[in-house]
Amino acid sequence: MILDANDPHAIARAARAVRGGALLGLPTETVYGLGADAGNDAAVAQIFAAKGRPIDHPLIVHVAQAADVEYFARALPAFAQALIRAFWPGPLTLILPRRPGVAGAAAGGQDSVGLRCPAHPVAQALLRACAAPADDGPPVRGVAAPSANRFGRVSPTTARHVQDELGAELLVLDGGPCGVGIESTIVDCTRGVPVLLRPGAITRAQIAAACGIAPLSPRELPALAPRASGTLLAHYAPAAKVRLMDAPALQTSLDLLGADAACMGVYARCALRTSATGIVVRRMPDDAAAAQQQLFAVLRSFDDQGVRLIWIETPPALPEWEGVRDRLQRAAAA
Repeated sequence: MILDANDPHAIARAARAVRGGALLGLPTETVYGLGADAGNDAAVAQIFAAKGRPIDHPLIVHVAQAADVEYFARALPAFAQALIRAFWPGPLTLILPRRPGVAGAAAGGQDSVGLRCPAHPVAQALLRACAAPADDGPPVRGVAAPSANRFGRVSPTTARHVQDELGAELLVLDGGPCGVGIESTIVDCTRGVPVLLRPGAITRAQIAAACGIAPLSPRELPALAPRASGTLLAHYAPAAKVRLMDAPALQTSLDLLGADAACMGVYARCALRTSATGIVVRRMPDDAAAAQQQLFAVLRSFDDQGVRLIWIETPPALPEWEGVRDRLQRAAAA
């Protein structure tokens, strides 16, 4: 069931569901999440079951404000504090040392925990309602919420995507289309220096400027790396097979197929020529932020149109495109 977040009773109803141990689809500025009380192991187990996600693959815990970090994390390095000041609320997840006895199931059994304070006004309203004293259950200090899709599939950026993915029985809080469109940037803060585990809308340069330390890549500091959401080689995949290629290769391949090409989708920034009528062509924006905002919706639309193969022009090798490149490379590896 989809609840309109503009309904004055919707937030209260959604918060009651979370306090009662139920699952909830909720909007954030990045993608829609599948949420449950991070302190309720039985509720968290429902997330793993609904997604078909391995129980040792950690979830991100969403909090209403920076002050809530102290409840979940036993240490907060100075550079992590600087990142919180610069980017929270916003599309940044920090991996921090976890306090014993807190959110163990959500953390996938690790001694670290991923924390994020989302900027979406509906997510903020929900988190604050969950944390407020209530007669129907104890306050919820954080909501564990991975993307609201089957494990490894394309993330949802609308409430309808969530319902299509997980079924009409799930309660979904509709906050409109997601503004960012890809998952949060993830920075590991457990090893003394920032390590960028997953790129997103917040770039390496922005991280370095905010905390005074250029983030390392996982390959530069491979020892003791924590597991984190969305970092598997194959992920974010539509049903159709994805192939990345540059613009000349795209045009050459279309020329070779000729008029007989069918059941294909093409997503590119360049202008392409084809005589085939069985090809669905979508233009990728030249602006990285616009491309990432529509990326997952475009991949889902290709699936909806029944294509079997999706050819995508490789995004530019520029810092602002790193998040889009990351998602497409993982989708192509599936």
